[in-house]
Amino acid sequence: MKQKFSKHWKASRQPRKQRKYRANALLHIRRKLMSANLNKTLKQKYGKKNFPLRKGDKVKIMKGEFKKKTGKIESVDLKRLRTTIEGLNRTKKDGTKIRVYFSPSNLQIQELNLEDKKRRIAIERNRTSQPSLNNQKSKEKTTESNLLISKDTEDKNKNKEKKQNAS
Repeated sequence: MKQKFSKHWKASRQPRKQRKYRANALLHIRRKLMSANLNKTLKQKYGKKNFPLRKGDKVKIMKGEFKKKTGKIESVDLKRLRTTIEGLNRTKKDGTKIRVYFSPSNLQIQELNLEDKKRRIAIERNRTSQPSLNNQKSKEKTTESNLLISKDTEDKNKNKEKKQNAS
């Protein structure tokens, strides 16, 4: 692998090259590296296997000391490619508590945080692009996404009216 980061690099069996790729990855690629598996119900609902982690997502730990415990994501560290979960700490010998960091590969998303409009639209975009078995389901999905988009436009119009009234 060259000194400069390459988006076109495919793969290597050499661990040093894999580590170098992850260490030198750009932010938009790091975001994708910070994705975790969805549970079975979310996979069926959204038609996607994994999704990037975000603060507020409810996750279950699949490996390690805290296996089978669940909690909300407290922070996502893109620089070090790790996350922290609320309520999961280690106590040191002197009694102080420190955060425990988790790799996204050891987590499974149980519930998505859908407060962000862009995230809702990304999920809906994926859901509508997947071919569905029943036409009725696809009609329901498109009406749901249309409702989300119409709510967003209504909110924008209300904000514009408030600004005009204030002036």
